[in-house]
Amino acid sequence: MILVSVDDHLVEPPGMFEGRLPARYRDLAPRVIRTDDGADVWVFNDVVIPNIGLNAVAGRPKEEYGIEPTAFDEMRPGCFDVHERIKDMDAGGVLASMNFPSFPGFSARLFAACQDKDLALAVVRAYNDWHIESWCGSYPGRFIPMALPVLWDPVLAADEVRRVAGMGCHSVTFTENPHGLGFPSFHDAAWDPLWRALCDEDVVLSIHLGSSGQLTVTSPDAPVDVMITLQPMNICAAAADLLWSRVVREFPAIRIALSEGGTGWIPYFLERLDRTYDMHHLWTGQDFGPRLPSEVFREHFLTCFIADPVGIQLRHIIGMDNIAWECDYPHSDSTWPTSPEQLAAVTGGVPDDEIAKMTWENAARWYSFDPFAHRGRERCTVAVLRAEAGGHDVSVRTMDRGRFERQVGIDMGSLAAQATA
Repeated sequence: MILVSVDDHLVEPPGMFEGRLPARYRDLAPRVIRTDDGADVWVFNDVVIPNIGLNAVAGRPKEEYGIEPTAFDEMRPGCFDVHERIKDMDAGGVLASMNFPSFPGFSARLFAACQDKDLALAVVRAYNDWHIESWCGSYPGRFIPMALPVLWDPVLAADEVRRVAGMGCHSVTFTENPHGLGFPSFHDAAWDPLWRALCDEDVVLSIHLGSSGQLTVTSPDAPVDVMITLQPMNICAAAADLLWSRVVREFPAIRIALSEGGTGWIPYFLERLDRTYDMHHLWTGQDFGPRLPSEVFREHFLTCFIADPVGIQLRHIIGMDNIAWECDYPHSDSTWPTSPEQLAAVTGGVPDDEIAKMTWENAARWYSFDPFAHRGRERCTVAVLRAEAGGHDVSVRTMDRGRFERQVGIDMGSLAAQATA
């Protein structure tokens, strides 16, 4: 088995902006400070990000999962140290990984909110340079590079796509709902320069659930379990928004990944698309020519799963070329370090060629990534990587330093107030 994960996360290390910003912005760069209660927090533009790791709980016992403020010494070093990350990947049998950001938000909305847009642009570019050159560049062939977007200006966003594509980056993270952040919607032609650049440069628009910063909150006093259950619905809404938009028709080469959205819901979604089209397109004005919306979906959308038995069973309805595996390290949904065992459990009876499509081939094709450019294929398997990891410690251990009374049970209103993604 060869594993390439299309959705993991990194916790940005202190000092990542050093030497990467123009001199006039040096004192305005995002920085890490330690609070009086012992938490490490990022500060930028008078905004304090209360949790540097979001949900970076890999290696911790489940009773320590949560959203409490944390510090670097309360996380596995693999969350923020690229050298330790590689060791964790090896021990988990993962050949390559695409890493979404943490403190800027999944779509860099923290930077987009900065009033000084010249500073904001400089920070976005500095982040992308660090990610491509320092994080991914430290271990060629082990990471699929991903760039932050310039959310506030589609022309500058297009320029950045072209710039990072020249550096070998073929993924840009984006919000699931730009309108919700005060920007033009997916239906607005203002974004056309960005769509054109994505098509020209063969760059995938990777939309991570929660990237709009908006949770599915049914009521402020609902248990947080409601939100966790409904997380994929944000991605479902984004998929519907884009599928029915003019984007997929006027930019036929565009490709969109629904990151961390799961796959089990996709068959019903496709069925609903086709029925909606059949029953209503004559009065709504939708026109896909001779194709069904489900066929258009399969041309443009990549779906992703962590451990999704139903999605595996229905894989042919989804489309074998439209499914990719993800590990979600270091978040609480992650299967690390036993991803191979958990995958084997849900893919019993699935032919090897179909497993290969889901675990690495589709990811490599969609993201223009050659997993064997730096390592021979025979050295890319789970078994070989784990052997290289040697005795690297992946045991579960407590990292709670007792700085606060751990909260069990939280309502969605309290969680929404702390959301930073």
